[in-house]
Amino acid sequence: MTAPAPQQHPFETRPLTEPVHPRAVNEFWRAVKVQNPTSGTQIVIGVIFAVVFGLVFLPVIGFALFGMISGLASGDPGVGALFSLPALIPVVLAAVGIPLFIVSRRRTRESTYRIARFAEANAMTFRPFVADPPLPGMIFHRGDARMASQLVRGQHPRFVEFGNYTYTTGSGKNKTTHSWGYVAVKLDVPLPNIVLDALGNNSLGSNLPSTFSKDQRLSLEGDFDQHFTLYCPSGYEADALYLFTPDIMARFIDHAAQLDVEIVDDWMFLYMRRPASTTDVSTWAWLFGTVGALMTKFDQWARWRDDRLRFAQGAPAQHPSAQTPAAAGPHHPPMPPTALPFAPPAGMLRPPPGVAPQGRRLRTGFSWVTVVVIVLIVGVAMLPQLFGLLSLLFIR
Repeated sequence: MTAPAPQQHPFETRPLTEPVHPRAVNEFWRAVKVQNPTSGTQIVIGVIFAVVFGLVFLPVIGFALFGMISGLASGDPGVGALFSLPALIPVVLAAVGIPLFIVSRRRTRESTYRIARFAEANAMTFRPFVADPPLPGMIFHRGDARMASQLVRGQHPRFVEFGNYTYTTGSGKNKTTHSWGYVAVKLDVPLPNIVLDALGNNSLGSNLPSTFSKDQRLSLEGDFDQHFTLYCPSGYEADALYLFTPDIMARFIDHAAQLDVEIVDDWMFLYMRRPASTTDVSTWAWLFGTVGALMTKFDQWARWRDDRLRFAQGAPAQHPSAQTPAAAGPHHPPMPPTALPFAPPAGMLRPPPGVAPQGRRLRTGFSWVTVVVIVLIVGVAMLPQLFGLLSLLFIR
């Protein structure tokens, strides 16, 4: 009896575009807050904001009010106007900032509600955010304040997660927030760490957060190299050729040429520098089509095994029945050295699923483009000092 085929659901996009009622949005967010209580970090941020407001804005407003009262008491309106000028700063900031904050917050809440309903309509689940997600991809262990948001997850025929991700690097004035969209697909077996750097989304060099040693580049047949730069661990070139057969290469070119791809452990990640989980219908159609086209080929990858694991623990132990005639003992007739009491199953001749240590992660390198950009920035920043030094020399 064959297993029933998984139920097919139509691609439903109406929740992304149809009108929503504010009451429904508010009820949705009340449920989100119940399921996700305010974290300690959010409480600390709120306290800091309140303290800054109390220490900066309230004294300014108090000073202005004191001046206005003094001016009225003295009968000189100019004094009151002079003292009221500092109060204009927080008033203007509040008049501009508060409406912008309210509008932005309302749009975020509404878009989150739409994406949650979109997930439900397509037989998927939704989570508004996950702090520091435990994923092995190259973007997930960098910087601080790591947060995945707008997570849409499917389970059939395999686990797939669409999400947005941010992390910060630096501090103070040099603090930078990095934003990504990603698709995470669970694979059947661990595979070597392979990266496809899409050439179509690069500007000044690769836009990936990691740079890999150039000797790990592998050129594939056809026009694949016109769309991707493929990196695989040294010694795994034949394995990469096994995984990236011509039909799989064609799928990546046709559907994922604008996406960076990383295969690590038993995951495949698709990366983009804009939100993957969004209210844009065309983005969802593209990503659903890409995942669907690639997923039909993953059965080929499930058959891959790392032959290095066969010898990872040294030479295989000798089977007891392969003893020499002299060591067989007086109560057991000697057996030919190659005789076995049974035929081992064919599957036992293959290594177990997994990747040898040398294939689990690519070796990182550095980018000459980054070095040149840094030198140019430092040079431009030093020009005023250089001109000043030259002028002093010529004056003397």
